[in-house]
Parts: sequence; structure tokens; C-alpha cells
Amino acid sequence: MNYKIIADSCCDLTPDMKKEMGIVSIPLTMTLGDKEFCDDEHLDVNGFLDELKAFSGKPLSASPPPILYQEAIETAGDSFIVTLSDKISGSYSNAVIGNSMAVENGNSRAHVFDSKSAVAGETLIAIKLYELIKNRMSKENIIEATNSFIDNMKTYFVLENYDNLQKNGRLSKIKGSLIHFLNIKLIMGADGHGEIALFEKCRGMKHMIEQLISYIDKSGKDTHNENLVISHCNNHPLAEQLSALIVKRFHFKKIYIVPTGGLSSMYADDKGIIMAF
Repeated sequence: MNYKIIADSCCDLTPDMKKEMGIVSIPLTMTLGDKEFCDDEHLDVNGFLDELKAFSGKPLSASPPPILYQEAIETAGDSFIVTLSDKISGSYSNAVIGNSMAVENGNSRAHVFDSKSAVAGETLIAIKLYELIKNRMSKENIIEATNSFIDNMKTYFVLENYDNLQKNGRLSKIKGSLIHFLNIKLIMGADGHGEIALFEKCRGMKHMIEQLISYIDKSGKDTHNENLVISHCNNHPLAEQLSALIVKRFHFKKIYIVPTGGLSSMYADDKGIIMAF
């Protein structure tokens, strides 16, 4: 069976990856005051970031409506859907509704995966799905293997700027200023249940990189025949540095470096970096 992969636009992919894997991307939207941005291939991400920096209000985002998922399923046929964590977005629930709407129209039921993550985590799941589909596994086995993969996946991220966390009320201006002044790097990530957790407070870039790489060791995962994804927001040099250090110590099958899209960039902010394995 030639299954298709559908993912919301927080799944960061290069044009080549999207073409090779045949992934259909469903855009979320971002709102700055009365101005709305669609997170699709036409979005000028750097232009959006410039407007985001100049915007003093609270940036908002909206999940794709169910109809977009319904239309994608009806076009793609037998498919798998990967969405943002259900705990931080309505994308998953809207995909489930869209799937039901497609079934009511007489189409095959797609399977919706809650990534319990975002950004690089979604990308890693999409890559895993693509590999399982290429191996011609049955739908039931693909679902079982992917659910197990999601349960064992690790996602971590580090931000250079905390402005958007402050604007969203998740970090006070005082704490954000102190973090910047003291050169503290916060390592955050998925807690395994779809929520964001704080893992480490690092003093400086070197300490942060060491700690990020140490989480691969601490995971106890056998990295042979596995992939790792690094998403970055205008920070390709750090992504390459991190990748080179990981290659020296571990044996991942492939390390993917991908730029963040619109929604990912809104939350990662300029120079932010996300790692999933």
C-alpha cells in the first residue's frame, strides 16, 4: 500500500525532504495584532520574524481547521497524519475531526499521531513513518512501531531570545532579563507526555552544548540505525557544530539539519535550536 504522510506546518522540512517523502503540509496561522500570516511555502519567514520583533503585543497562533485535514485526506487517500502535541495545540483534535469528516464522505480512515512534541520531533516522526512505509509494513505494524517510537523519542530545545515567552506570559520580564544578563541558557523540551519541561540551566554556550549532547548518553538509546533532527532558526553554524560533535561520539544513521518554518520560528525565535532523537 502506498500510504501518504500528512503533517501540520510545525513539522519542519526542507523542500527536498518534502518532495522525496511526498509529505502534504497543512498550514497553521500566526497573528500579530490585526495581521495574519499563513505558515505555508509562500511565507517569508525572515520578514515575519522582523515583524514579530517589532510587535509589542501577544503573538497568537491558530491550528488548521478540520476542513483542511479532510481535504488533504480525501486527496491523499490512505494516509498517516502527524500533528503538534495535543497538550499545546488544537491541531491534533482538528485532525481527528477532519478524519471523521472524510470517513463520513466515504473515504478511507487515516491514522492521526499525536507527536507529543513539536518542530524537530514532528520531523523525526515523519522520517520514521517514511522509512516504515518504504519497508512495506502493514498499516497495523506501522501504527504500533510509530507509537512506540513516539513514546521513546526525546526532544530538547534552547532559545537565544526569550521575548516571545515573555510576551506570552510564560516568563516574567525580570526573569528574562536576568537570564540574558547572566548568560544563562535554559535547556527545555518535551516531558514525554506532550508538555514542555525545564531540564537544565546552563552558564554559557559551551556548557549548554555539552549538556545537550549528554542527554543522548543519558537516554540509553542505541543510536545505530536511528536518525537525529536538528531544527534551527537562523542558526546554521550552531546546528553544524552540534552535528559535528554528535557524529564524533555517536553512530546515528543520519543527522538532518532543517530550518524552522513560520510557527516554529515564532516560538524558537531568532537563533533558537531544537534537537530530537
